[in-house]
Amino acid sequence: MQGLGGTAILFESVAQLCYGTSNVIDIHCHILPEVDDGPKSWDVAQEMCRIAVADGITHIVATPHANNRYHYDREYLTGLLEHLRGLVGDVLELSLGCDFHLSYENLQDVLISPERYVIGSTNYLLVELSNYSIPAQISDCFIKLGDRGITPVLTHPERNPILQQSPQRVLDWVDQGCVIQVTASALTGWWGERTQAVAQWLLERDAVHVLASDAHDTKHRVPMLSAGRNAAAEICGAEIARALVEQNPLAVVNGQPLPYFPKPVMKS
Repeated sequence: MQGLGGTAILFESVAQLCYGTSNVIDIHCHILPEVDDGPKSWDVAQEMCRIAVADGITHIVATPHANNRYHYDREYLTGLLEHLRGLVGDVLELSLGCDFHLSYENLQDVLISPERYVIGSTNYLLVELSNYSIPAQISDCFIKLGDRGITPVLTHPERNPILQQSPQRVLDWVDQGCVIQVTASALTGWWGERTQAVAQWLLERDAVHVLASDAHDTKHRVPMLSAGRNAAAEICGAEIARALVEQNPLAVVNGQPLPYFPKPVMKS
């Protein structure tokens, strides 16, 4: 593992190139190495942090997968996060959450021990739905989470093949109180025309609350939000676009109600 001194100085010099005093927060980022399909080394994890800082990001929530393929050990991951903090210094704040796959087993566990999965010590939980099957009783699952004091943050519904065919379901879940996180690069077309169209459809209906990178590496799925924020501004205006990467994610990491949470526009 690399020493701290030179690395921290390098991050500070990168940060000095960024402008503005805004707090841009990425609440969904696979930044911890060798724990899932994210970075394969500490060097790659550090380079991802440099990319994020250069893009103006000031705070990243590390969100390793929690599913049948990748075991989620909160205590172990907390140790990794502490080491990454030492490597990057003070220019980038880091928190821990998870990319929580909504399975029966996971649901039972989070209802017993929500603190194991939520973002930091908040009540916000990133929730990923299956690309292959979304049960009809999914709304009941969200109700159970709400009854436990957990606010689901539904991740990248615009990329889900099932929801691409029925995005109206997402509006219903927003009406139920779910927070919707769209991938920033979906709005720029990186994921293809269909995904971009659904992301825009949701944004036009006031059903997007947070943009996040869902970054995994330094080449393809990178930790950048500025291009997605700019694309959002073309649709909903600069003030709302900033809320999606600043005020709303700040409220998430602080465990507060979202300042921008309009009633969704229920139109076809």
